[in-house]
Amino acid sequence: MIRGTAPPRQPPLQSRSPLVIATPAAYGLSRFRTPGTKVFLLVLLIAQMIPAMVIANALYPLFNSLFLINNVFGLILANTAAGIPFAVLLIRAFMGAVPRALVEAAMVDGAGSLRAFVSIVVPISKNAIVTAGLFTFLSAWSDFLFALTLTSTPEVRPITLGIYDYISANSQDWATVMATAVLASIPAGLLLIFAQRYIAAGAVSGAVK
Repeated sequence: MIRGTAPPRQPPLQSRSPLVIATPAAYGLSRFRTPGTKVFLLVLLIAQMIPAMVIANALYPLFNSLFLINNVFGLILANTAAGIPFAVLLIRAFMGAVPRALVEAAMVDGAGSLRAFVSIVVPISKNAIVTAGLFTFLSAWSDFLFALTLTSTPEVRPITLGIYDYISANSQDWATVMATAVLASIPAGLLLIFAQRYIAAGAVSGAVK
């Protein structure tokens, strides 16, 4: 195993975590017209503009007080928080195009709000959900700033910092760096190949809404 790599299950878990929160949040923002919705969406959009370094520096004292430094769960939590705003905005744009008549028909047939969401809205919105999941996965897989700020031991560092360890002021092992980079790109490349049709459909649907 390459020195500095993270456990293989860490990035997929980071990509699924935002979806658990973002999917119902996007549905609520697209279906229910409550006061302050537009303000909340503006806050989410502004959150996308904050540099990752600012967020990482702000998280360090908080995570240090919670004993989440050098902790895999701390990295998952940080990347989840960073991925939620984008996932909510993307999925909401798609769910806004779901006909209300479908949800209302399901509720007339006896389904509750939760059942209509799970059985009707989620399957229809799978393209947007898969697209959001892929982008959050890629963000977590290529994370550098959060890992650099919140970790200091090789046991919990992701592969991005593992590559960085081969470069120093006095020596650069470029052969190892390139080999590790190619290996690191394989999971992302395979996911993009298998999910490209979902990504194209979800991105276009969210863009034209």
